[in-house]
Amino acid sequence: MAGGYDDRDGHIWMDGKLVPWRDANVHILTHAMHYASSVFEGERAYNGKIFKSREHSERLKRSAEMIDFTIPYTIDEIEAAKAEVLEASGLKDAYVRAIAWRGAGEDMGVASSRNPVRMAIAVWEWGAYYGDAKMKGAKLDISKWKRPSPETIPCHAKAAGLYMICTMSKHAAEAKGCSDAMMYDHRGYVAEATGANIFFVKDGEVHTPDPECFLNGITRQTVIGMLRDRGISVHERHIMPEELAGFEECWLTGTAAEVTPVGQIGEYTFKVGALTRDIAESYEKLVRA
Repeated sequence: MAGGYDDRDGHIWMDGKLVPWRDANVHILTHAMHYASSVFEGERAYNGKIFKSREHSERLKRSAEMIDFTIPYTIDEIEAAKAEVLEASGLKDAYVRAIAWRGAGEDMGVASSRNPVRMAIAVWEWGAYYGDAKMKGAKLDISKWKRPSPETIPCHAKAAGLYMICTMSKHAAEAKGCSDAMMYDHRGYVAEATGANIFFVKDGEVHTPDPECFLNGITRQTVIGMLRDRGISVHERHIMPEELAGFEECWLTGTAAEVTPVGQIGEYTFKVGALTRDIAESYEKLVRA
């Protein structure tokens, strides 16, 4: 599949049925376009099976509730829709994007309770999110933007509006020749990358930020389980910026990122060590099991 994302062959599931890819459109006065009233999931299929599919569907429903709307489909119906569009795509290894939003309707101010809630699912081929970083380690900038306080946003929803500063941070990082940016939180603690959680290794133990003000990723939770199954200590805690100099290894986790080694964050460097490689390879085996 090639070309712009609006100009491809295939079908997208939209509001209960498959429609031709190029016809999957919304009106310019769609509420989500103006006020970011939308939630989404990024998922990957391996060998024709979506990894942790139901958990993603459940989180999609929860995210919508957190930003004050209800998706008009059950978990089982969402699961069936994903299976339908994946089969229609003819792909075995694919990225799956489910999105739900407030559409165009009677309301066009900040309030939108009278507008319909719509949903779509698209599937496409998508390789390594960070390119060749899986071998040599990604290079990260440090963002000037910080993850906001939970008192200011529904930080545990996977909601479109929360990604604005992530887009800005990633653009700034790419302009410097980096793959991504690491963000601090509103208190100055290490938080995450723009679309992935972060882990560090020191003296055989793993340290990862406590997800108090950002998404506790499904891949993050999976990797923590893998580490603990190996008897490796995992410390979910506040991590200060000055601690970066003392960590030996670093990696990112996410559905798109999978497990990606990090070689550099700002002035700090890390080796792509044995534990990083073991977890990356083991995760690859797990999702294809």
